[in-house]
Amino acid sequence: MSSRLIPALICLALVSFTVRAAQKLEIYWTDVEGGAATLIVTPAGESILIDTGNPGGRDAKRIFDIADKAAHLKQIDFLITTHYHIDHFGGAAELAGMIPIKTVYDNGVFEGGTEKPSDKYKLFPTDKRAVINPGDELPLKQVDGLAPISIKCIGTRQTFMAPPKDAVPCPTCAGAKRKAEDKSDNANSVVVLLSFGDFRFFSAGDLTWNVEEKLVCPVNLVGTVDVYQVTHHGLDISNNPLVVSSLKPSVAIMSNGTTKGCGAETCATLKATPSIQAVFQIHKNLRKDSENNTPDEFIANLDAKCEGHFINLSADAAAKTYTVAIPAKLVSKTYKMQAR
Repeated sequence: MSSRLIPALICLALVSFTVRAAQKLEIYWTDVEGGAATLIVTPAGESILIDTGNPGGRDAKRIFDIADKAAHLKQIDFLITTHYHIDHFGGAAELAGMIPIKTVYDNGVFEGGTEKPSDKYKLFPTDKRAVINPGDELPLKQVDGLAPISIKCIGTRQTFMAPPKDAVPCPTCAGAKRKAEDKSDNANSVVVLLSFGDFRFFSAGDLTWNVEEKLVCPVNLVGTVDVYQVTHHGLDISNNPLVVSSLKPSVAIMSNGTTKGCGAETCATLKATPSIQAVFQIHKNLRKDSENNTPDEFIANLDAKCEGHFINLSADAAAKTYTVAIPAKLVSKTYKMQAR
């Protein structure tokens, strides 16, 4: 293929994502070099951003470029900050200087919270700030004729919503393995479940092992999901196998860095989960344990010095399919939604 054709093909791919967005749910995983920034665009054109990466300008610019050029957004309607670690809230103030952020949901100030966000985060201009609580749902607009869409807080600050009536007991809870208690703000991470028709997407920030267990023990609060955002960049202090096996995802997507995440135990858990058909990574793990990688085809950025390529998902509730793509590599794979 001529090298002159590649930029044009990439532009056509980005345009096609924008056209599809009118009827479909779009999710973009931004390369924030081992932080997290997941942009969701609903069929009604509303946007939800979960975390904003690091400060310093690079991450905010990458998020803005996706919002502006790929999703054609004029504002971020909702920002969910999962917890107060700088690789999750650090880019918010800078991003707010590039595109309006209308409503911010976070953990506020709470008893037992020992880590605080920066003054820049607390003071950047926004229309509304609210504390998010277990069971809360964002007030998303619906589109007539399309499947309903919702995003619900399953838990935060180590507290979880009441079990749904159809919650299924986890048969392996009795043999649960525990790790050392995590006293950092990771354990307070906001957990959300995004639903669009039969499609389910799970995101839990940097929630850690022992607290994760509460999601499925004694009963499964989440149910099954199609896509699992690998928790805590793929570190082994998170991604409890009890959770991964109970959620039964078809696809896992990891927001990692070249030397951050892709833990050996986490990678083994993902590989051992029968339901998982593919694992996508933002970055290739370039540590000595480089065997802990998914195939290069499913990795957005292979080198330490990279252009910050993103991963995109487009869900069609009517067709009951979703496509995961790396536009810069012209890679895309389509999967069936689980029956519900």
